[in-house]
Amino acid sequence: MDRDTGSGGPSTPSGPTARLRRRKGSNEVPPEVETNGDRLLFKDRNKYKSMLIRTYSTVWMIGGFVSIIYLGHLYIWAMVVVIQIFMAKELFNLLRKAHEDRQLPGFRLLNWHFFFTVMLFVYGRILSQRLVNTVTMDKFLYKLVGRLIKYHMVTCYFLYIAGFMWFILTLKKKMYKYQFSQYAWTHMILIVVFTQSAFTVANIFEGIFWFLLPASLIVINDIAAYIFGFFFGRTPLIKLSPRKTWEGFIGASFATMISAFMLANILGRFQWLTCPRKDLSTGWLECDPGPLFKPEYFTVPQWFPEWFPWREISILPVQWHALCLGLFASIIAPFGGFFASGFKRAFKIKDFGDSIPGHGGITDRMDCQMVMAVFAYIYHQSFIVPQSLSIEMIMDQILMNLTFEEQRALYTKLGQIIMEKQFGES
Repeated sequence: MDRDTGSGGPSTPSGPTARLRRRKGSNEVPPEVETNGDRLLFKDRNKYKSMLIRTYSTVWMIGGFVSIIYLGHLYIWAMVVVIQIFMAKELFNLLRKAHEDRQLPGFRLLNWHFFFTVMLFVYGRILSQRLVNTVTMDKFLYKLVGRLIKYHMVTCYFLYIAGFMWFILTLKKKMYKYQFSQYAWTHMILIVVFTQSAFTVANIFEGIFWFLLPASLIVINDIAAYIFGFFFGRTPLIKLSPRKTWEGFIGASFATMISAFMLANILGRFQWLTCPRKDLSTGWLECDPGPLFKPEYFTVPQWFPEWFPWREISILPVQWHALCLGLFASIIAPFGGFFASGFKRAFKIKDFGDSIPGHGGITDRMDCQMVMAVFAYIYHQSFIVPQSLSIEMIMDQILMNLTFEEQRALYTKLGQIIMEKQFGES
């Protein structure tokens, strides 16, 4: 979340060679920052230049993000996949050693084999029912998709086993330690990237609202913390992130809570954002918004001043839930950034990458987002989604797990049960 400047770590080499390396854009932490942990943002001589670059990149990212949101669910999912690929690339490169890799041709390809195998497994599980709903009208595609879904798990398993055997067959003498460390590192990356980002995709198809609001709150909190810390920051917050201040943290918390309440009211009035996507089409959505997105009207108390323009205020019930998301985004989610800062300190790097000017790599932007996505999914499933079975849920299971003949037999059996019950009551 933050761009860690480091403090309290081991000192880095100095002299002409070190200075030349820094001028060439090395990703190592500058020693003057590494040894000066109390150096806050407001004391930084280059802070205005840094702020300009960061602002420029932020505007471009927000503009691209809004465009993708407008295009819809499938494009947002594609964006998440691209982000996952960049994150995996940055994390894979952390423990790469060029000398060892030259002696192991094709070893990097093995990492990507595991990556795309896990991607197929995770998204196959999440999107299988929506794929069935998309091809229901075409009998051939319906049968083909049914087969693919039926054997999806075994297909992914044997793809993984193929990668496992590939790894064993490539083991090379005197390289065992490096190869096994890469194998373990690859699996840890897959757990971190996919376990958390899978919740993001689930949120998208439950309704863009449940993806957009949490993601926006993290962005708002990040920007607000930077601005409050930039102008008012004096008191260091945590040693892992020396540029984080209490003033920035507290100011961002208030800004995030207010934004959550107001933003939920705006986003909750668009069916395009609130309707769940039950298939993989790109058409416009229409649905019953449900009680959470139907406004409730409250009369303003008489003691309010006369200049107050509204005598009646409309509030969506989902705004109260948004306050919970805002509280988490401002208090708990920043610890994802602190974790990433400690991780970078352990590897003695400033950023995970340099793909975003002023921000570092994609992973530097996603640390808090992943923590927030998991909470948003759990909160939605625990407090928003009805816990009892519905007709729609039962129909989804019937369509996905029963063949056409079994569905017809079930229809006949239900008809007999209903007829017997009617005659019994009469």
